[in-house]
Amino acid sequence: MMTFKPASGLRNAHLQTLLPRFLRRSPLFTPIEQRIETPDGDFLDLAWTAQATEHPTNKPIMILFHGLEGSFHSPYANGLLHAASQQGWLGVMMHFRGCSGEINRQARGYHSGETSDATFFIKWLRQQFPDAPFFAVGVSLGGNMLVNYLAETQNQSELVAAQVISPPLNLASCSERIQQGFSRIYQQYLLGSMKKNLSLKIEALPNKMPVAADQVEQIRSLWQFDEQVTAPLHGFKDADDYYRRCSGIGKLQQIKTRLRIIHAADDPFMTSSVIPSQPLPDNIDYHLSPYGGHVGFVSGSLRNPDFWLEKTVPEWFEKVASS
Repeated sequence: MMTFKPASGLRNAHLQTLLPRFLRRSPLFTPIEQRIETPDGDFLDLAWTAQATEHPTNKPIMILFHGLEGSFHSPYANGLLHAASQQGWLGVMMHFRGCSGEINRQARGYHSGETSDATFFIKWLRQQFPDAPFFAVGVSLGGNMLVNYLAETQNQSELVAAQVISPPLNLASCSERIQQGFSRIYQQYLLGSMKKNLSLKIEALPNKMPVAADQVEQIRSLWQFDEQVTAPLHGFKDADDYYRRCSGIGKLQQIKTRLRIIHAADDPFMTSSVIPSQPLPDNIDYHLSPYGGHVGFVSGSLRNPDFWLEKTVPEWFEKVASS
């Protein structure tokens, strides 16, 4: 597999992390949208690369799970889906609850270890496509969630293979890291989006949320958000309990599916504690690049940038499928 070489003069981790937003200001295609109802009376919004009904029944389908506060509009999301369609595959992204531009109906939302929606969605997809090989990609938070899913399903997983990109496999250390130095800028951005959605949710579901409207502004860090909102909403004792139970790093040994993990050593959201320290099972390929930032991996040059992930992800799936 080709290794990542950062774009000339653009090796800096923060540049790598931020560049995709500036280089790709609008999505590469217009998705076909679909809403499916969940068993608990909520909904999941899907973004497809093409009409699902017209897809050849035996051709691969690539499923995508986005990162914290991501959506189809995130540059990596429509980029990876577009790359799948270039292979002749069908691409589909499941928006986590509340991430498609409309707040969800239930008090609960999504988090790094919330696998029930992904499990429901993958089973639903299997009913529509009994014969298609399924690949899955999880990005950042969606990557850690996918690791949890694979560990839980083991041999029952519907997936032929999966890849996770920049997954925060040690949630506690990542939560601490994002409060330091320039990374606080990312925290501020993510938190702004999370608090806006939280306020809308409090308005729509008064008395059902763990915090009141006037407490939202007091939340100053992702840890505080997880302590006051994520943990109580989803049945954890506190943020530390959530981080301990949902971190993917200790669950890799349980995974039976072919999995590739892509990390950058300079990721400004992570510390070295996300890097597996014990030998991994043979079904897991671990790819640690010295550079790349957080879900950045921009190669080529500023004038002619290349999104490395959009080449390497389909390439690896092709390799696994043909073996």
